[in-house]
Amino acid sequence: MRPRHALPALFLLAGVTPCAGEKAFSQTASAPPTRSDYVKKLSEHPVDPSTSDETLVINGTHRPAIQDYPHAGPVGQPRRVTPLQNRAPRGTQGDWGVFTRGNGESAGFGPVGRYGIAPWAEDWSFLRDKKRRDDPFDPLKFIPLTQNGRWWLTFSGETRLRNWYEEAPFLGTRGTPGSGRFAVRNLYGADLHLGEHVRFFGQLVNADAAGWGGYGYNSTFRKRLDLQQGFVELKSKLVGAKTGLIVGRQQFLDAPSYILYNRETPNVPLSWNGIRGYAIWPRLRADVYDFVGTNITSNKMFHNRPDWSTRLHGLDVTWAPPSFSVGKERVSSFVDLFLIAFRVGGTAAALPYKKTTLNGTTARQDYGFRWYGGAPSFEFSVGGLYQGGSFELNSTGRNRSVSAYAFNAIAGYRQTTSPLHPFLGLQADLYSGGSSQRNQGTVGTYIAPFNPQTNYLETTTYVAPSNLVSFSPVIRITPRNWLSLQFKSPILWRASTDDAVYSPSGAYAFTSFRGGLIGIVPQASLTMQLNRHLTWTQYGARFIGSDGLRAAGGKSGSYYQSSFVFRF
Repeated sequence: MRPRHALPALFLLAGVTPCAGEKAFSQTASAPPTRSDYVKKLSEHPVDPSTSDETLVINGTHRPAIQDYPHAGPVGQPRRVTPLQNRAPRGTQGDWGVFTRGNGESAGFGPVGRYGIAPWAEDWSFLRDKKRRDDPFDPLKFIPLTQNGRWWLTFSGETRLRNWYEEAPFLGTRGTPGSGRFAVRNLYGADLHLGEHVRFFGQLVNADAAGWGGYGYNSTFRKRLDLQQGFVELKSKLVGAKTGLIVGRQQFLDAPSYILYNRETPNVPLSWNGIRGYAIWPRLRADVYDFVGTNITSNKMFHNRPDWSTRLHGLDVTWAPPSFSVGKERVSSFVDLFLIAFRVGGTAAALPYKKTTLNGTTARQDYGFRWYGGAPSFEFSVGGLYQGGSFELNSTGRNRSVSAYAFNAIAGYRQTTSPLHPFLGLQADLYSGGSSQRNQGTVGTYIAPFNPQTNYLETTTYVAPSNLVSFSPVIRITPRNWLSLQFKSPILWRASTDDAVYSPSGAYAFTSFRGGLIGIVPQASLTMQLNRHLTWTQYGARFIGSDGLRAAGGKSGSYYQSSFVFRF
């Protein structure tokens, strides 16, 4: 439902009405406030989005008309006024209290708008009341299996059509010039709730790819029908916390998205096999997990198997500190402390050495923090980590220690009263490098092997977060409640000129590259929420390689991607 007045910039866009903590912004149907009314009330009654009694509830049958979350991140989403407006209302996400704020990512289950990156993070139990059904797919979102509706079933689905054009794929090192690719994937699942304490979730995946001058059609692009997720969740309330235990094959998104995400560029998302336990108190949340990867290399139906050579385990603790004032605005934030440990082999672990590659297995531990949050007119995220561990060379079994680090930050200002609702920010990232000129001593190159957020650094994904310094302005405007446009222009350098330039699949063979500057990548993205179920996002970029990179064999090129997504 498209709003007509300025107030949608706060509540109607989210399809909600204010309650206890938001009385300063209440409205009546007969006299909707103007934008000036909103600004005046905001200055007189600053809102504290972190208060525990501030919850958003469904208003009749109105629910978010636009809540597009193609990628995680506290400041990367299209927003028209404040973080409040994008907070998922009850009935879309589980009731996790203060951790439901914003896009709900802080609850640990990935971002949730009307739909979630992880479908099982959605909660459609409010549709038990048939009067709140206002969508053709609502009968599939809540199917009562008992007379009282305490046992119920939800179906979810996504079909994505994606195509690319690349003038010089991966700086001219892969594919053919002018490559065009097309990919389709289907993710369809069922969520069975047996009362308040037991839930079963299953999801199927199917994917294919084609094109002209295409390349890289491996198992992450093509997949015959198989089980993507299948788990049981047991929930209860213990020691004052909402607790749960999830056992089986599952998505895992409880990490900063620039460290680990869901493999969104190709077709087959990541999935993990193992056990996860969580506990959520009013202002503290803890998550512990132990997984092995999923081997998707087989082209047979229902033939995915655990990949025992790839392991992910760790601990995340998130605290919601009391909000504080900056001028007349209230700032609310979260603090993450985490240990993310992993073991990988293959190309993800290989080290470049002069003109050869050292193959082996690496076991690493990320000890880090992230502080992120915002107020109505600004948002921020800052994080850092130390990466320790070891690398074992396959040919000799010799071990080398690992000592690497990363720093990530983005901050910006939102002009809440402008018709364009702009976000103006700066993003800075640093990933340590080592040396590809020696084959002994400490390994200093940071790696993030589990597919960080696709567009966090730059749209083309030609450069991976290893041995890299990146700095970029970020401009986003949302002139309509269904339309958002973002501009970035990251400048990329090598952190160490003794180390290589890295792609997601390993080091580039630019052995004669002597400079530090890699290039600049001006880019834009356009997101259109066509209706509740259809989203169209387009990305365009130009990778402009530096003189030193082009002299070493790298090529500049244009890039275009289009993603058309249907969800229910």
